[in-house]
Amino acid sequence: MVVSELSDQDVNRIFRALADSTRRDILRRTLVNDVSVSQLADNYDMSFAAVQKHVAVLEDARLVTKEPRGRERMVRGNRDRIRQAQRLLDHFDELWRARIDRLDGLLAEGDPAPSDT
Repeated sequence: MVVSELSDQDVNRIFRALADSTRRDILRRTLVNDVSVSQLADNYDMSFAAVQKHVAVLEDARLVTKEPRGRERMVRGNRDRIRQAQRLLDHFDELWRARIDRLDGLLAEGDPAPSDT
């Protein structure tokens, strides 16, 4: 089960990383192609250092990896980690759907029979 795949600390890191729209955009870009930190920085109205910090948060959550390629650091989205996060969200979705189904069942049991008056 996915809950045993990820520690609480892993889950916290993933959701912290995904809570920011810039980091979500960086992740989206790096899932399509490997992108250098310099190329990423060109897409945002912020300093190179700020983009590096966003990448570091994503890297800490293992949502991206960085590898040297010549003088550049290439960033690549980690599809396996995304799948783990998706399975976690699917698990929460199943839990809530089961609770709603039980609640619907309880409400249906409590409905009085329609009267013929």
